[in-house]
Amino acid sequence: MTLEKTGRSIGEPGEVAQATATFPATLRRVRDGARFCGLFPVPRASGGSQLLSVVSVDGTLVVEEVTIPPQGRFASLTPEIPAASWYERRARDLFGVDALGHPRLDPLVFPVPPGTPAPLAAGGEPTVAMEPDLSPLPVHLHGQGVFTIPYGPVRSGVFESIEYLVETPGEDIPQLRTRVFYKHRGVDSRFVGLGTEDGALLAERVEGVASVAHALAFSEAVERLGEVAVPLQSQLVRVVHAELERVANHLDTVARHTEAAGQAVAYAVFSHHKERVQRLRARLCGSRFGRGVVVPGGVGRALELGPDELLAAVAALEVAIDRDLRRLMDTPSFVDRLRGTGVLRAGDARRFAAVGPVGRASWESEDVRTTRPYGGYGRLSHLVTERREGGDALARQLVRIDEIGGAFHLVRQALDMLDELGEPARWRAGVPPVSGRAIGWVEAPQGELLSIVEADGGRLTHVTQRSASFHNLAAYPSAYGKDIFTDVAFIEASFGLSIAGVAC
Repeated sequence: MTLEKTGRSIGEPGEVAQATATFPATLRRVRDGARFCGLFPVPRASGGSQLLSVVSVDGTLVVEEVTIPPQGRFASLTPEIPAASWYERRARDLFGVDALGHPRLDPLVFPVPPGTPAPLAAGGEPTVAMEPDLSPLPVHLHGQGVFTIPYGPVRSGVFESIEYLVETPGEDIPQLRTRVFYKHRGVDSRFVGLGTEDGALLAERVEGVASVAHALAFSEAVERLGEVAVPLQSQLVRVVHAELERVANHLDTVARHTEAAGQAVAYAVFSHHKERVQRLRARLCGSRFGRGVVVPGGVGRALELGPDELLAAVAALEVAIDRDLRRLMDTPSFVDRLRGTGVLRAGDARRFAAVGPVGRASWESEDVRTTRPYGGYGRLSHLVTERREGGDALARQLVRIDEIGGAFHLVRQALDMLDELGEPARWRAGVPPVSGRAIGWVEAPQGELLSIVEADGGRLTHVTQRSASFHNLAAYPSAYGKDIFTDVAFIEASFGLSIAGVAC
C-alpha cells in the first residue's frame, strides 16, 4: 500500500517573485545557526502592516522589520524555515497578509469563508464578528483504505477544546492535523487602548496555567520602554512565583502521564502534590494562579508568608515530590509506556525551533533564564537542565523532573536573598507614560514566551503575547511516526501544551 501526502501553495513559483517584502537577514541568520522565534504583524491605522521577524542569535534577540502595503504580500519563510509556518497562517487569518510560496495556508485561528475580511487588518480593531467555517478540511493523505477520524473538540475528561484530524489506514497515525480555533478569543484586539496596568491584568488571562509568565513578559517589555529600575526584592518575589508556577505545570504533566498509563495511585499522589503547590501559591498572594502579583514596575504585594515558614513549606514539598518521582520512575510498567513514544527527532526539533522541555528533550538546549537572563535570574545560580537526545515522551518527562529540582533550587536562593535584603523602601517603581515598542521575554513552564508591546503616551496600541505552546504545537504532528491511537494521550501530555495560549 502506498500513502501519498498532498498540499497546495499560495502563489506559484513565478508569483513569489511578485512579493512586496522579503526577509534576507532572517534567512541568512537562520542558515548560520540562529533560532527562529516568530513572525509578528503589527497593523498600521494608515493601512498595511509592519512584519517583525525575530531570531535568537547566541541568546540575543535580533529583529528584522519590513513594511507591507495594503493588499501587499511577502515571500514565505516556511520553505526554508518550517517554524514560520503557523506564524504565516496566523498572519493571513487575522491580518490579511499573504505569504507567497507557503506550502499550505489552511485557516488556523480564524477559519472564516473565503472573502471575509481579516478582523485585525485595520489598525488593530476587529472588523467582523467571527463566523467559523466548520466545513471539512481537504485530506492530505491518499492511499488504499485511508480514512479521517475527527477527534474533539469535546473529549472525555477535563481537556481544552482542540480537534485532531487523524488520517490513517488503520491503527498507525501517519498524518495528524489540529484545529485550534475553538479557543480563539480575540485577545490581541482587547489590549488596544488599555493602560499598561490593565494590560498586565489581561496578559495574565491569556493562558491561565502560565499567568505569572505572561504578566512578567508583558511587564518586562513595558519596563524596557520606560527604562524602569525594578526593586531587587520585587524581582526576587517574581522569581518565587514564576518557579512555583513551573513546578505546578510540570506536576500536571506527570499526573496526566500517570492517568494515561492507568496508574491510579500515582495519579492521585501527583494530583495531590500539584494541589499542595497551588494552595501554597494561594497563601502567598491570594490566587492559586499567582494573579495580581506581577505588575509593571514591580509586584503588587510582598510574600504573605515569612521566609522561615515559606522555606519550611518549600522544603517539605521538595522532599515529598522528589521521593515520589523516584518511585514512579522505578516503575517499569509506567516507564515502558513513555519510552519510544512520540519521538520528536533532533532534526525536526531544530527545523521547528522547538523550545522549553520539548526542545531540550530533543537536543535543543536554550533556556532564556540563563542564555538571556531577565529580572532576578541574573542574580541567582542555576541548575542547568541536561538536554537529552531521546526526543520521546520519556525524555520530555525526565527534562521536567530535572526542572522541578532546578525550580526549587531557585526558590530557595531567592528566599535566602530576600531574607538578607529585608523590606525595600517600596515594592514597585513608578512607570511613566511609555511610548514606542519593546519585546519582553521569559522562560515559561512550556518554554520561551515573548511579549511584543507597542504603546503611545501610556496607552497600548498593539500587543502580541506569543506563548511557547503556539510555537511548539507546529512541531507536534512530527512526533507521530510509528505511534498508534493509544499513544495519543501520552504524546499530548508530554508536550505540555496550553491550547488557550495557541489560539488566543
